[in-house]
Amino acid sequence: MAITTDLIIIGSGPGGYRAADYAAKKGLQVIVVEAAHAGGTCLNCGCIPTKSLCHDAELADLGLPVDFAAIMQRKQQVVEQLRSGVETLLSQPHVTLVRGKAAFKNANTIVVNEEEYQAKDIIIATGSHAIMPSSIEGIHQAHVMTSTELLDIDHVPQRLCIVGTGVIGMEFASVFNSFGSEVVVIEFMKECLPNMDGDIAKRLRKCLEKRGIKFYLQSGVKKIDEKQVVFECKGKENSIETDTVLIATGRGANTEGLNLDAVGINYSRKGIEVDDNMQTNIPHVYAIGDVNGRQMLAHAATFQGFRAINHILGKTDAIRFDIMPAAVFTTPEAACVGVTEGYCKENGIAYTCHKGYYRANGKALAINATEGMVKLLTDENNVIMGCHIYGAHASDLTQEIAALMNHGTTLDRLHDIIHAHPTLEEILQELN
Repeated sequence: MAITTDLIIIGSGPGGYRAADYAAKKGLQVIVVEAAHAGGTCLNCGCIPTKSLCHDAELADLGLPVDFAAIMQRKQQVVEQLRSGVETLLSQPHVTLVRGKAAFKNANTIVVNEEEYQAKDIIIATGSHAIMPSSIEGIHQAHVMTSTELLDIDHVPQRLCIVGTGVIGMEFASVFNSFGSEVVVIEFMKECLPNMDGDIAKRLRKCLEKRGIKFYLQSGVKKIDEKQVVFECKGKENSIETDTVLIATGRGANTEGLNLDAVGINYSRKGIEVDDNMQTNIPHVYAIGDVNGRQMLAHAATFQGFRAINHILGKTDAIRFDIMPAAVFTTPEAACVGVTEGYCKENGIAYTCHKGYYRANGKALAINATEGMVKLLTDENNVIMGCHIYGAHASDLTQEIAALMNHGTTLDRLHDIIHAHPTLEEILQELN
């Protein structure tokens, strides 16, 4: 006989565990199913451990000696502390954590460890996995890794080749450059960080090149052997010597094993298809976070979970998924929210671009962080519709703009908001 509850959530990452907490506080009885560690990819082998390394990389840039064993030990302590916190949250009243892999029996029933669980509503929050391109010869060798394996490496590679310049590739390039690796990055596209403003991405890349990171753009990897990577760069074959290879070419939705076909849930290579309420084509089944392929960000997963719970409860919210801040924790940082200048040009959207520079800011000079720029876009009514930054604390500055965009703020209104002095945020307040 099936165990019944109000809500089943498959996966305990930022989407799953935050949705469980929110639902429980709204009075729902929740079962959370987790096949691996509580906290999901972000906490265990993604955002959190990477940011721990980013912190220690900043200390290395200041001249502190690199004790890599201690760095990795601290990283693991951070992960375990936060994982324990998630497990505590999932042990609260109204929430039950079930360990195991879930598969659908029907639209309201799942099977875990041969036990059946049934609920009126089910949320799929199974996350994603690193993609290893099958077209690259030699990709399955021991020294070829995804970010998951590189986060557990026991030494600083003398030579590190990174394939891909998305967020993962750029952050690891910055981190291991700071730790002392000779870093080479190979990218198929014309520029790094293709989802960011092109001007900001180029300037950030130039900063990293000045630090000694070598970039090969418009290049496709053909073969990896024990000591070298062979690639084609603008029609010519090239190769580099390396010790370790990081494949950072994207992530794929974790749909395998869920038995979605038997239930009739629509999905593709991109992920499970959902509407704006995160509802699939099957009533009472939702999909949030990386598994739906919409916005592969931890905070996107969290708020998609909130939206799903609100829809289940019949509650209307004001969450704006078109205003989604994102950050890259390189040195210096890069961050963005809203539309890019390229998007406006491609879609015929009238805009005005306003720029500001770190070098003119007192706080930036005081903390020796003068490398950086802000681009802010406004529409015909001077309403802010995008912001793109590279420089120290870019993620913090972008969050201020994200908050203002949620309230339809104009640039004139931003000028009227008093900012503390001296702060980097004054760059935003002084944009013309």
